[in-house]
Amino acid sequence: MKILVLNYEFPPLGGGASPVGYEISKRYIERGHQVDVVTMGFSALPSFENVEGMNVYRVWSLRRKKEICQPYEMLSFVLSAIRFLSNRLKTVSYDVCHTHFIIPTGLVALYLRKKFGLPYIVSVHGSDVPGYNPDRFNFFHKFTAPIIRKVCHNAATIVPLSKYLETLIYPQLNGEADGKIQKIPNGIDPEKFPPGEKKPILLATGRLLPRKGFQYLIQALSDEDCGCEIHICGDGPMLSHLKSLAKKSKTKVMLHGWVNNRSEFYRDLLGSAAIYVLVSKNENASVALLEGMSAGCAVVTSNVSGCPETIGDAGIQVVPERPSELRQALLTLIQNEDVRRKYQHLARQRVLNEFNWETIVSRYETLLNKSMKATSINPNRNTLESLAQNSQ
Repeated sequence: MKILVLNYEFPPLGGGASPVGYEISKRYIERGHQVDVVTMGFSALPSFENVEGMNVYRVWSLRRKKEICQPYEMLSFVLSAIRFLSNRLKTVSYDVCHTHFIIPTGLVALYLRKKFGLPYIVSVHGSDVPGYNPDRFNFFHKFTAPIIRKVCHNAATIVPLSKYLETLIYPQLNGEADGKIQKIPNGIDPEKFPPGEKKPILLATGRLLPRKGFQYLIQALSDEDCGCEIHICGDGPMLSHLKSLAKKSKTKVMLHGWVNNRSEFYRDLLGSAAIYVLVSKNENASVALLEGMSAGCAVVTSNVSGCPETIGDAGIQVVPERPSELRQALLTLIQNEDVRRKYQHLARQRVLNEFNWETIVSRYETLLNKSMKATSINPNRNTLESLAQNSQ
């Protein structure tokens, strides 16, 4: 197959969906498919490069930061991607499109479906669904429901990454996507994040947003030196507040800022961390959580949204936004080596057994084949326009 991949976040840009899109696309290449990726341009990144067999096209955008993207920046990408692909598809054809995110990238896929008859599946990552990320997109999502319905209605398959996200999608669709939703979890390459020599380090990573709960992690251990260091990797609007909390904490807190999860520094830090903490009050299928599990960390995570189905019984679950409960869970792991080692082993084994990329990509490959066969694409321009009108 010749596959067009749309993802406005692709390494080194973005959060969890960025490495996910990269890993899936790389494995499409390994299975003999051709892959073109269209993503956001940023700073001095090249407008084109071949990355492990993937042709990566970066179109102009207004994006200002690697780690976070604003709605108006997303819109600039949509307009540029449509312009770029409208010209490209005059001479280049694709069999199918795999788009990541209903919004903004789904708008590009929808345009291509109507204009050129190109079928698409859409992976839903979280922030593109109302109710998932209200601390950033509550106002924005007041206007997106009609767009979400249209993108999903024209998609061959909608792929949420967790049961939790699936429950958020259904109310937005008014039954339009019945039978088209198939959950496929995120995967991970455990060889990229192996366990290292464990040190008294508690690690938390991600965008520094209120819902992520970094403030509660610092507060949980701030009253006395617990014998460990807290390391936080990430950037975002909570940074100044977290710095203020860190200064008052008796347990040492180190804020590293944004860190590339493909860097040697990140892998070494993750591998040496004894405990990984993700206590977000709202999480989908967290790649960061899988990275912590893969690195053999004892995990403490939230008992809500998508975290329980990721961790299973291989970690400790706590109620988010309760520093006292989090403190108790952390001290249990810090003070009891046998319990800590037990959860370190369980986390690593769960990743090896449940989140293998090869199995996950095989499921995506099946969906792409199915969508391609279901949509007959004729290179004749009139037929394409007829298909576009019929899909409305």
